[in-house]
Amino acid sequence: MMRYSTILLLLAVVVPITTVAEPSAAEGKTLYRIYCTQCHGLEGDGYGINVEDMEVLPRDHTDAKEMLTRTDEDLFKAIKHGGKAIDKSVLMPNWDANFSDEQIMSLVRYLRSVCCNTAGNQENES
Repeated sequence: MMRYSTILLLLAVVVPITTVAEPSAAEGKTLYRIYCTQCHGLEGDGYGINVEDMEVLPRDHTDAKEMLTRTDEDLFKAIKHGGKAIDKSVLMPNWDANFSDEQIMSLVRYLRSVCCNTAGNQENES
């Protein structure tokens, strides 16, 4: 019995069990509120407090028609590498030094819930 316990203990140390959490819209909402609302606004409508000083209005994330023309990959690339990476405003900074890829995906999920708000997505926003 002791030998069996030792083997299990060694396996637990050598082969750690990890779970990979799916990026959530809730985490994205938190990041959005901290980092994105200054330009994109609390509601995501593109009217943040910095708008007065901006030559180009930030993207309105509540505009489903416009947002649905962008793939998740486009949104990911814009967040990670900045607006110029997808031929949009150079005022949109790159966030690759601030966010992990998982955090960027959580922002993408949150953006989808903002633009395409359905009953299922409202749960994810809380």
